[in-house]
Amino acid sequence: MIVMDANIKREIIMEHYTHPKNRKRTEDSSYLKFNTSNSSCIDNLDIYLKIKNNIIEDIVFDGEACAISISSTSIMITNLIGKTVSEALEYIHNFEAMVNEEKYDASILEEAIVYEDIYKQNNRKNCALLPYKGLKQALEDYRKETK
Repeated sequence: MIVMDANIKREIIMEHYTHPKNRKRTEDSSYLKFNTSNSSCIDNLDIYLKIKNNIIEDIVFDGEACAISISSTSIMITNLIGKTVSEALEYIHNFEAMVNEEKYDASILEEAIVYEDIYKQNNRKNCALLPYKGLKQALEDYRKETK
């Protein structure tokens, strides 16, 4: 299990919030676009996903959200580009398990481990899970369409 100091966790979250990776809108029609939002707050993100030969080639996002949602999206994207759809779904499953205090494989989560204690702030769980819920649905839809 990876043990990370609380200050380092905060630094990583704030770095991904203030300088998020792959934050941009695209009009490229080769991307699947989906929206994910929290009904109880301002969080509202458009995520654009490009899959080729079952590999996630690119993910970009745009929209308004809190520090937790933006940083969680940035970290998720960084960790999933280049993965297969199956690998991405396994990653998402482990992230959801971690946030919900269930058994998970920390070794595949990389920087996303910064959210291992988010369950202590129940209202923030939805913020951290926001991009994962949307991406999970998009990947599952992609799987159904390509069968």
